[in-house]
Amino acid sequence: MGKIDGVKFEPSDQQLIDHLEAKVNRSGDHKPNPLMDEFIAMIEGDEGICYTHPDRLPGVTKDGTSKHFFHKSSKAYKTGTRKRRRIKTNKHYSFSETRWHKTGKTRPVISNGIQKGCKKILVLYTNFGKSRKPTKTNWIMHQYHLGGLEDEKEGELVVSKIFYQTHPRQPSEDRKYASGYEFSESANNSEVNFI
Repeated sequence: MGKIDGVKFEPSDQQLIDHLEAKVNRSGDHKPNPLMDEFIAMIEGDEGICYTHPDRLPGVTKDGTSKHFFHKSSKAYKTGTRKRRRIKTNKHYSFSETRWHKTGKTRPVISNGIQKGCKKILVLYTNFGKSRKPTKTNWIMHQYHLGGLEDEKEGELVVSKIFYQTHPRQPSEDRKYASGYEFSESANNSEVNFI
């Protein structure tokens, strides 16, 4: 979940895909939610998510809260389909690499009974190099793209949620969401639950 001034941001997979679809297809009846846009920053060019270590991205912390970003996918090489996922590192550490690796299967994201997009889960690994075993970090990325294909297209706008996993993963119950959102007040902060 992301936070802005004490407000939690916890959209479902469906809400992220619906918002991404509205952002990409602005001519349709479905308009982007301006409140969601307040929580999702755009990262462009050489400072993109797949180039920059998460601890150098704006607003990302190691406290377990998540931060969402729009960015465009890019290929690692001019030919082929492999996506750019290698982090640019300091010259002094060029002997090792840090890169995002997909874990598990790409999952469909269903909205209103139709597959509108896909979700990938990536984990950041470091210490790549000759005769070295890569080291798994606690950085996790959930990446969402439109359509039903396994991979996003070159230059396609995607949305990613990045967080530092502070506790072992706990199984979660599936939650169904309706369109809209609600505010709830507590003694310490306000919460925006997109339901």
